[in-house]
Amino acid sequence: MFKDRVYKLAKKIPKGNVTTYKEIAKSLNSKAYRAVGTAMNKNPFAPIVPCHRVINSDGKIGGFASGVNKKIRLLESEGVKVKDKKIDLKKYLFKFR
Repeated sequence: MFKDRVYKLAKKIPKGNVTTYKEIAKSLNSKAYRAVGTAMNKNPFAPIVPCHRVINSDGKIGGFASGVNKKIRLLESEGVKVKDKKIDLKKYLFKFR
């Protein structure tokens, strides 16, 4: 299933990095960015599947089932700097290649 492939990829995102819904979709040869977001929102395997490390492709935090502030706290606890609810993708982006 698509969501299982999404979870398998998300497990590879290292602590201290983030990736985007778009990056995950591209890695699955898909343009289903929103479906990736839906899978992350319904993630039953957190924190083993670190859905908090998946953000919008413009660097904005995006949604989180437990609330955006919790997502920010989790990312900051892993060393990711968040400024104005945005992350510098040049510094923190993880790509699946």
